Amino acid sequence: MAVFSSLTPVFVAVLCVIIGFLFKNSLRRESRSKQKSSGKTARPWVDEDLQDDTENSRKHNEDDDDWLDTTEEENLVHIPYTPAQYSSAEMLERSDKFYSLMNQRRSVRFISPEPVPKEVIDNVIRTAGTAPSGAHTEPWTFVVVSDADVKHKIRVIVEEEEEINYKQRMGDKWVHDLKRLRTNWVKEYLDVAPYLILVFKQTHGLLPNGKKKTHYYNEISVSISCGILLAALQNVGLVTVTTTPLNCGPQLRSLLQRPANEKLLILLPVGYPASDAKVPDLKRKDLSDIMVTV
Repeated sequence: MAVFSSLTPVFVAVLCVIIGFLFKNSLRRESRSKQKSSGKTARPWVDEDLQDDTENSRKHNEDDDDWLDTTEEENLVHIPYTPAQYSSAEMLERSDKFYSLMNQRRSVRFISPEPVPKEVIDNVIRTAGTAPSGAHTEPWTFVVVSDADVKHKIRVIVEEEEEINYKQRMGDKWVHDLKRLRTNWVKEYLDVAPYLILVFKQTHGLLPNGKKKTHYYNEISVSISCGILLAALQNVGLVTVTTTPLNCGPQLRSLLQRPANEKLLILLPVGYPASDAKVPDLKRKDLSDIMVTV
């Protein structure tokens, strides 16, 4: 009995360890089960602010009086459409010239502070606004920043978050893959470029009568608009680098006093290339590698 009594604390300790181990394993299994059931894998580099909530908006639309009933909208007038038409030779020549122009487009991180006419920026934004969108909701807002103080505040926000991204969120493989491009969390061009264009997607519309309007496929629509914006910038001889600073959206939205239905999709510093600008000597895939003809 004396021996058993002396061993009792040991048995209790061992039993506690076993119970703790089983409990921890149970929690792990439950966590994995939840991840599988939701179909999602933990990805710390994903910007949760950019989730496309079209489906959520549609569900809210069914049960919430705050959303616009589309039957309230008037019928849209349709008009004849007669675009310019070209001969086969002209089409080929125009397509060759446009390809040559766009093939010169590069991501440029060395931007000149030389002023750019504001009217040019206005026109490239107008051009981006010609993009197609789900149900013609035009779910985009282009915030053009030229004020030096605001640009610097944007740089501070971006660099603080980007340093965390590089050191913690993005993962070793991503950081390693970026090394050859010589990019890091220091974004001097955010101070130097004469303009910063911040493109926000509108997750839903806000109408004058207080109603909300569903913006279908808002992220895809705004992404198409960004592609047209890049082409418009290239067309006038300006350069940019597409930046998607993770987890900066809420702070930048607050700084720029944008409403809660707008989420930052992309940030573009815009200007002329610096006189000493350099870019990586990258090669593009051949046509046979990107096109399949059926």
